[in-house]
Amino acid sequence: MEVILKQDVQNLGYADDLVKVKNGYARNYLIPQGLAILASEPNKKMLAETLKQRAFKVEKLRKEAEFLAGKIEGLTLRIATKASDKGTIFGSVNTIAVAAALKEQHDIEIDRKKIMLKDEHIKELGNYTAQINIHKDFKVIVNLEVVAE
Repeated sequence: MEVILKQDVQNLGYADDLVKVKNGYARNYLIPQGLAILASEPNKKMLAETLKQRAFKVEKLRKEAEFLAGKIEGLTLRIATKASDKGTIFGSVNTIAVAAALKEQHDIEIDRKKIMLKDEHIKELGNYTAQINIHKDFKVIVNLEVVAE
């Protein structure tokens, strides 16, 4: 079944993408949650018109994302947290902490939902990487250095 996404859906696509999914996934999750609409002919025509009108705005956002990606690419964020003598963190470092460190150290504000860690949470001291999905065309890698306070 083909659907038109109304919002970004992780591991599926971005807003206004036309994607093919299984019938049950569309009928039981995407459509009831308001994440997608059925890709009927009138909806496809409406999507084409919307994309045509939005092309200028998208190009502007793409240029801003490219600039931000150049600014972020290869940064190293130092995240200080409380830890035991063995290097185990009390609690964990998650995407909220990464977003806060990016804002505090480099004055760059990124939504935490756009930050992807290899694991959900970092529970030990060390060096890690995080992927930031700035735009659907720009994904950058940031180095994380988790140290004890």
